[in-house]
Amino acid sequence: MKLSIGEAAQRLGVSVRTLRHYDEIGLVKPTETGENGYRYYDREALALLQQVLFYRELDLPLKEIKALLQAPETERRRALLAHRHLLELKKQQLEGLLRLVDDTLGGKPMTKPTITQADIDAAREQYAQEAKERWGHTDAWKQSQGKTPDAAGMEAIFRGFAALRDTDPAGPEAQAQVAAWQRFICDNMYHCTKEILAGLGQMYVCDERFTANLDKYGEGTAAFMSRAIKIYCE
Repeated sequence: MKLSIGEAAQRLGVSVRTLRHYDEIGLVKPTETGENGYRYYDREALALLQQVLFYRELDLPLKEIKALLQAPETERRRALLAHRHLLELKKQQLEGLLRLVDDTLGGKPMTKPTITQADIDAAREQYAQEAKERWGHTDAWKQSQGKTPDAAGMEAIFRGFAALRDTDPAGPEAQAQVAAWQRFICDNMYHCTKEILAGLGQMYVCDERFTANLDKYGEGTAAFMSRAIKIYCE
């Protein structure tokens, strides 16, 4: 069984663009490419893609996933245990916040959450350092660290925002553009959470340098990006 890239994307619930990107960075290559340039994926390639999407759900950056796929089973298990702990912290944070809401609604004084975002960020930083220590010597990690941001890709995203600046920032096209920008940052620069992305959106209109740079693509681009990002992150 072989599926075209469109069929594979539909089965996995991702975009064709995502699968093309995974091919371009050497994360998951198609089983074969036809004379017409179409990519095809067999069962083994689909299974590998499912692993990648699973790791993405765990919030792992692509460079770590690439190294993880090439690692022995013991290393993959170790990584999963580490990220399970991170998910447990997030679960405790959410449960704590829910209790605080219930207490506040019940008239009790508001208190500090037991698990804070700072605790989660500290754990994430610890795991990132451990990942670098485990896989920093591998070719996959070195290649990903050696990447420089794709200037043409970045400019294309900014131009995309500029073309949409007269539309609804909450609309599907604008929100898809924000998702593309977040994905670009994660894949090319650093892991960009929604908290980080929201901060960037504020900076685009609060810092004159960012505003001027973005408005080169069309006046109002920075403000539009900021509004679209805020909606996306909320």
